Amino acid sequence: MERYGAVILAAGKGTRMKSNYCKVLHAVAGRPMLGYVLDAVRNLRLEKICVVVGHQADDVVHRFDSSDLNFVIQEPQMGTGHAVKQCSKLFQGFSGHVLIMCGDTPLVTPQLLSDFISFHESRSSKLTVLTTRLENPFGYGRVDVDDHGIVLRIVEERDSDQIEKLIKEINTGIYLVQSQLLFDLLENLKNDNDQNEYYLTDLISEAHGANVRPLAFHTEQDTVVVGVNSRNDLAKVNSLMWNSIRNRLMSEGVTLLDPGTFYPDGDVTIGFDTTICPNVMISGSSSIGEECYIEPGCVINDSTIGNRVRILSGSKLDKVEVDSDVFIGPMAHLRPETKIGRRVKIGNFVEIKKSIVGVGSKASHLTYLGDSQIGENVNIGCGTITCNYDGKTKHPTIIEDRCFVGSDVQFVAPVRVGSGSVIGAGSTITKDVPKNSLAVARSKQKVFPLRFGQGLATKNEDR
Repeated sequence: MERYGAVILAAGKGTRMKSNYCKVLHAVAGRPMLGYVLDAVRNLRLEKICVVVGHQADDVVHRFDSSDLNFVIQEPQMGTGHAVKQCSKLFQGFSGHVLIMCGDTPLVTPQLLSDFISFHESRSSKLTVLTTRLENPFGYGRVDVDDHGIVLRIVEERDSDQIEKLIKEINTGIYLVQSQLLFDLLENLKNDNDQNEYYLTDLISEAHGANVRPLAFHTEQDTVVVGVNSRNDLAKVNSLMWNSIRNRLMSEGVTLLDPGTFYPDGDVTIGFDTTICPNVMISGSSSIGEECYIEPGCVINDSTIGNRVRILSGSKLDKVEVDSDVFIGPMAHLRPETKIGRRVKIGNFVEIKKSIVGVGSKASHLTYLGDSQIGENVNIGCGTITCNYDGKTKHPTIIEDRCFVGSDVQFVAPVRVGSGSVIGAGSTITKDVPKNSLAVARSKQKVFPLRFGQGLATKNEDR
C-alpha cells in the first residue's frame, strides 16, 4: 500500500451560518462536526494528519489537541487552495499521497474513504476527485466528467453560467493527490475570480496543463458527503445523524416507540430491552442499562444509568450515577455529582444535587437534597429540604441508615442525624441528632377562639 497523509480544512468562519462561532465547532448530535471527520480519517491509520485552522484557531486547537494531529494556521484566509498550501512544510519530502477534505462533512464514513483510496490506487491515479450527483446541486461546485471518468473541469457555483449550473455532478471537496504534484500545482494557482481567492478546484486545470489526467470517483452515497454551510444544512445533517444512531440502537435491541422524536448523541449507549418513549433527549457520553423504561419528556446528559431503572415523564438527569432497580420522577431533577443507590425511589418534584442516596432509601415528594449523604433505607418526608448554603459556603447534611424523616423538615447544615433516628414533621434541625433518637423542633400548638366569628355570622343573617 502507498503512503498516505491527510489535510483537513477547518479554517473558515462559515459566513452563511451567521454565527459567532467557528463552523466546525457547531454540534451534530452533541459533538463538534470536526470530531466526526477526524474519527473517519483516523480510522484509515494515515501517516500524517494536518488540520488547517484560522477563525477561532485557539478554540479549535484546544478542543481537538492531540499528539497525532498537526495544526497549521491559515492567516489570512484566502481560499481552499491557499489553505492546503500552508501544509507544504509538513509534507516536505513526503513521497506518498495526500487526502484532502473539509471539516464540515460529519457524515463521511471510513468505508467510503477507504473505497476512495482503493480506487485511486487501482487506477495508479495522481489526482482523484470524489464526486456525487444531486438533484438540487445549488451551492456546490459542478464537475464536468467525460465518458472515461476524467474530470475536465470544476466550476464553483458563483462562477458558473446558466449551462454549467445544469450539471448535477458535484464536487464533494474530497481529493487524493500525489504529494509532490499537489504542492507543485498549488504554486501555480491564480485568484482571478470574483472572490479573489485561490480555489483548490483549480487544481484540475493545472493538472491538465501538466499532462496529468484527474479522475472522478463517483459515489451514490450523496447524503454522507453533504457539507454544512448553513443552519438549514446543520439541521439536515443532525437529522441524518440521529437517524443513523436510532437505527443502530434499534438493531442492538432498544425499543423506540417513536424513533423520529428521540434525540440521542453519538456516544450514547443503551442496553437491550430498554424502551424509550417519545420526546426524549439523551446526550453526552450517557450509558443506559438493560430493561429500563424512560417516559416522555426526559432529558439525560452525561449520566450512567443501571438496569431496570424507570424514569418518569419530565425528569432531568445531568452528570449523575444511578444504580439498578431505581424509580425516578415524574418531574425529578438530579444534578451533577449525585449518586443514587439500588432500589431507591426519587419521586415527583424532587431535586437532588451533589448527594449520595443509599440503597433502598426514598424521597417521594417535593424535596430538595443538596450536599448531602443519605444512608440506606432512609425515608425522606414530603417537603423536606437541606439548607446547605449559609450565604457564603455550602455545608453537608448527613442522615445515617434507617432514619425516618417526617414531612416539612428543614436541616440547617452542617448537621448529622444518627442511624435509626426519627425526625418529627415540621421540625427545623440545627444540631446533630444522636442515633436511635426522636428529634422534634417546633413550637407548641396554640388554639385561640375567633371572638368576632359570631358577629360576622349575625351580620350575614341580617342580610
